[in-house]
Amino acid sequence: MSVLVPQSPEATPSDSNAVVGVGELPPVNRPPGGGPEERAAKLTVPLPPDRVRGWYITLTVTLIGALVRFWNLGIPTDRGTPVFDEKHYVPQAAQVLRNGGYEDNVGYELVVHPPLAKQLIAIGEWLFGYNAWGWRFASAVAGTVSILLVVRIARRLTRSDLLGAIAGVLLICDGVSHVQSRMGMLDIFMAVFVLAAFACLLVDRDQMRSRLAVAVREGWVNVSPFGPSLGFRWWRFAAGVCVGLMCAVKWSGSWYLMAFGLLCVFWDVTARRTAGVARPWLGTIVRDVAPALWSLAVIPILVYLGTWWAWFASETGVDRHAVDMVGAKIGRDSWIPDALRALWFYSGNVLEFHEQLVTSATNRHPWESKPWTWPMGLRPMLYYYEGSITGCGESKCVGAQMLIGTPAMWWLAFPMLGWGLWRVIARLDWRYAAVLVGYFAGLLPWFLNVDRQMYFFYTTPMAPFLVLGLTLVLGQILGRLGQGRERRGTGLLVVALYVGLVVANFVWLWPVLNGEPITPERWQAELWLPSWR
Repeated sequence: MSVLVPQSPEATPSDSNAVVGVGELPPVNRPPGGGPEERAAKLTVPLPPDRVRGWYITLTVTLIGALVRFWNLGIPTDRGTPVFDEKHYVPQAAQVLRNGGYEDNVGYELVVHPPLAKQLIAIGEWLFGYNAWGWRFASAVAGTVSILLVVRIARRLTRSDLLGAIAGVLLICDGVSHVQSRMGMLDIFMAVFVLAAFACLLVDRDQMRSRLAVAVREGWVNVSPFGPSLGFRWWRFAAGVCVGLMCAVKWSGSWYLMAFGLLCVFWDVTARRTAGVARPWLGTIVRDVAPALWSLAVIPILVYLGTWWAWFASETGVDRHAVDMVGAKIGRDSWIPDALRALWFYSGNVLEFHEQLVTSATNRHPWESKPWTWPMGLRPMLYYYEGSITGCGESKCVGAQMLIGTPAMWWLAFPMLGWGLWRVIARLDWRYAAVLVGYFAGLLPWFLNVDRQMYFFYTTPMAPFLVLGLTLVLGQILGRLGQGRERRGTGLLVVALYVGLVVANFVWLWPVLNGEPITPERWQAELWLPSWR
């Protein structure tokens, strides 16, 4: 299967139509050369021509992922009740369902995140009732949609149906994505909206470069030193909607907002430079930055506020009438509506909660971890444990569910990151740069306050970018189409063996990812590292 990527800026007309491997993306910000047709060809690279086959592969992989995610979704429970942090969000979602969209428990006011994810969990509880299937249904749907998005994103990054399918299989077999897709918690919703925003920006990048290619071919790309105006960019607008939704799940989505915004500006600059625009940086500022601020700043804020619709319309929502209760503290006389000032006060309480959520020297959470352990998953989390159950064929069985990143993938995180950084620095490979931006936007902000309590499930939005980075590396191992049968055959063998290893690793971990009964000996065999205990 051919893997298509943009041609090198140094390519001659004779090789401008060559088919190269996924790893051969050339530098993107060197001065453009050649005539209009050559510059236009550098801007656009076609996707695989058989769109029907692409969607057939995508939906097949997604269906397999759905079967895996939904299998025995109601297991495990804590004697019929939620497990681990489900105990926070599942009852809050029940409040949302009861009240028509908002929470109202002012007894302890432990409402520490925006409402969207709890509203989505409430949909499952409405469909199936207050049981494990009900409070996990929406998470499983989000996990399944994430698989579909990863397949399409990898396909667009690599121009390969094969590598798109491989990315989907890897995400299916990722323990973090799998477990979080089967929990009534918030992070899988963060992950799916992060992926959706990333996918929209990728489509916007291709569309924007296609419009520039038309301008180059028709000779009006230099109508001004800033280059042409590219019209309304609906996919960037859609990305802004997704960014607003991710922030409406957790405020940590704001880091992705900033990272994706900078990535979008960089793509605009390099595209205008490749098109031969005289002043690409200034052209980007003049033509693209203001619309980008509208799409990636104003729209997310409006979408975020929109997710509070039920709270705004309520009389009994938490702190809904804070202006009346503590008006002196937040100011009674202001042109800002009381509802918005009440939300500001409410958000301040939430921020204070997070700021005070620090690691205690005397009462540390047993499964807390710090961000430097996350790339390799050195400190997973035990969500559920029952030491005396039946069902494994022996008199005494263990039921345990752990959040574990599949080692065959997570233990390769640092080599992948190192190789990706080399590709970005030495080859200016925009695909690795995009993936690393997504990965580090989920990791680096947590180093700003290492005293805060942190847990491994915060890596849920990072997992798809680990998969995408590994997929890019596998594409390079697969090799270029023109490298000969033996080279391609060897590459395909290595890729197949690695994917098989990941699947086998996932199958081995299956009982502890799903809380199935196993023998005590098998439970001990699952704990590979001392830090897993």
